[in-house]
Amino acid sequence: MAQAHEIDYRIVGEEMQYVEIELDPNETAVAEAGSFMLMDEGIQMQTIFGDGSANAPTGVLGKLFSAGKRLLTGESLFMTAYTNIAHGKKRVSFASPYPGKIIPLDLLRLGGPVVCQKDAFLCAAKGVSVGIALQRRLGTGLFGGEGFIMQKLEGDGMAFVHAGGHVFERELQPGELVKIDTGCVVAYTHTVDFDIQFVGGIKNTIFGGEGLFFATLRGPGKVWIQTLPVSRLASRILSYGTTNRKEEGSLLGGIGNLLDGDGFR
Repeated sequence: MAQAHEIDYRIVGEEMQYVEIELDPNETAVAEAGSFMLMDEGIQMQTIFGDGSANAPTGVLGKLFSAGKRLLTGESLFMTAYTNIAHGKKRVSFASPYPGKIIPLDLLRLGGPVVCQKDAFLCAAKGVSVGIALQRRLGTGLFGGEGFIMQKLEGDGMAFVHAGGHVFERELQPGELVKIDTGCVVAYTHTVDFDIQFVGGIKNTIFGGEGLFFATLRGPGKVWIQTLPVSRLASRILSYGTTNRKEEGSLLGGIGNLLDGDGFR
C-alpha cells in the first residue's frame, strides 16, 4: 500500500512551465520555498522542517539534523506543505525557476530512489523523502560537476524536478554506457552506476572548451539529461553583461565573435 499521498497533476507551458497539482480533501503537497505560484481557497500553507515524510526523525534534535542535511544540497532548512482542508478538490501550482522543463517522477513505477542534481527538486506529494546522496568515489565528488552531494528522492509517490533547456529521457540497458557533459546530468535511477572519466589528450584538455571530464553512466536504468545547465546559462549571461562589445551586426562585433569563439558555435 502506497504511503505517499496520491496526487493528480498537469504540467502547463513550454519554456517556462508550471505544475498544477490537484489535491483531494486532506491531501498534501510539499515544495521548496520560492516555488509557489498560486492556489485555490481552501488550501492551508504550513512551513515545516524537512520534507514531512513518514520516516522523518522524531524529536527536536532529530528534526533539526534531518532538515540540516538539506543545507548541504544548497536548499533551505524549511519546506512548505500545502494541505487541502476544504471538502472538494483544490489546486495548487508551482513554477519553474528558469527556462526549461519540469520532469514528473513516479517513484513507485520507477521502483526505487532517484538521484538528481542538488537544485533540481521542485515539489512532491507528502510522503516523498528528499534526502542527500553522497558520491562514493573521490574523483566523482571532486570532478563530477555536482560535488560529493546530490539530492535523493525516495518513497512511492510523485515528485517533480526541474532542469534547463530541453530534457530527454534515456533508457540504458544492462552494461550500456553513455558519456555526458557533467553539467547535463539531471537525474538517474538508483540502478545506474555514475562515475567520471578524464577527457584525455593534450589538445582536448587545453583547447577543447568542453571541460576536462565526462560523466559516465552505466545501465541498467533511466537517465534524464538537460540541454542547458543553469551554470552554463549563467556563465554566458555574465560574459555578455561584463564585456564591452559592439552590436552583433557590426563588423567589429562579428570579428570579435570569431576571435572569442562565438562564431564557431
